[in-house]
Amino acid sequence: MPFLNPENVIKALGIGPGMKIADFGCGAGFYSLPIARAVGPSGRVFALDVQKSALELVRSKAKAARLLNIAPTWADLDHIGGSHLKDASVTGALISNILFQSNHRKELLAEAFRVVEPRGFIALIDWSSSVPGGPSPDRLIRREEAEKMLESAGFRRDSEFSAGDHHYGLLYRK
Repeated sequence: MPFLNPENVIKALGIGPGMKIADFGCGAGFYSLPIARAVGPSGRVFALDVQKSALELVRSKAKAARLLNIAPTWADLDHIGGSHLKDASVTGALISNILFQSNHRKELLAEAFRVVEPRGFIALIDWSSSVPGGPSPDRLIRREEAEKMLESAGFRRDSEFSAGDHHYGLLYRK
């Protein structure tokens, strides 16, 4: 798999009908829209981002695709409570390509832990190598370092999954 493929990731994570998924740092909806299709009308996607322009883009794309199960929500994920979601309210959280950007990684992962239901999951995808358009080498977070952060946040290791040639994918459980 040369680069990130949302459908392959969704399949690897077992995301399906009725699930509630929080897409931390959703951006333009790269994962939010395919997840909305996977969870179906009985599921829900909370597309969370600090950039209001990104949320407007997700809202527009969801409307065009007739996906009524996406809730674009302004969120400051570097703070506990910043997602505006209730405790233990989602089946899983997806954190893709934002851990390396955060200066408050401990709080970001604590917020994910807070909103994921017992036995729910967190899927973490981040850069494994520096490539044009990606983070500089000094911003990369090694897989081993990410694993330690997830464990410190209270998650326990489940598995790894393929996230493309330039990313690693980690699946942890609450």
